[in-house]
Amino acid sequence: FLNITTVLIGGTLGVLLGARLPDRLRKTVVSGLGLFTLAYGLLLFSRTENALVVLGSILVGSLLGEWWRIEDGLQNLGRWLEKRFMKGGGERQARFVQGFLTASLVFCVGPMTILGSIQDGMTGDYQLLAVKSVLDGFASLAFASSLGVGVLFSLPVILIYQGGLTLLAAQVQALVTPQMMTEMSAVGGVILLAIAVGNLLELRPLRSANFLPALVVAPLLVLMLNALGISLP
Repeated sequence: FLNITTVLIGGTLGVLLGARLPDRLRKTVVSGLGLFTLAYGLLLFSRTENALVVLGSILVGSLLGEWWRIEDGLQNLGRWLEKRFMKGGGERQARFVQGFLTASLVFCVGPMTILGSIQDGMTGDYQLLAVKSVLDGFASLAFASSLGVGVLFSLPVILIYQGGLTLLAAQVQALVTPQMMTEMSAVGGVILLAIAVGNLLELRPLRSANFLPALVVAPLLVLMLNALGISLP
């Protein structure tokens, strides 16, 4: 709820001030966020204990994501929301969908979300989520000023995804090991790279959402390796 509040405040301010901010300023801010996301993704990936686990997770996860058509599902959800609550089409619709997708992915995919939610669910310590909430508040202001009201429609996604992770962590806390958390974070770093390249910096189109299953595949691979007696370095 803290995260939702900061995104709501930041996104609302961004929508209200968006028209008053020069295009070049908004683009520069989003590019800055893209560069930071890129650097943060690299930092997280560098902490992996076994790059092959990350590679296997991304490959298997992307196959599952394409099979389940997660990216298409999110895009269709964004279009439905736009038609339900907004008027207009064409470029405006594409901008709404981009805002919804970018905000949903950036706010929910980050390893800080996973680590913070699990920490909250397991120990009741929400400090990491509080830090993430402040960062997301500033990010939502920048996103909304550039991409519009679609950013605000990421709020239900944050509630369901982040709240669900917290509740799930409380149930499976005995099963999660530090190695699993490390590789999940590394996979999250790779996905953040995809978001930076495809959504924020727009260097080339990437179906970033279809990599999301890799976050679940990573701990399962660690579990399988441990069961086979193959220890991580």
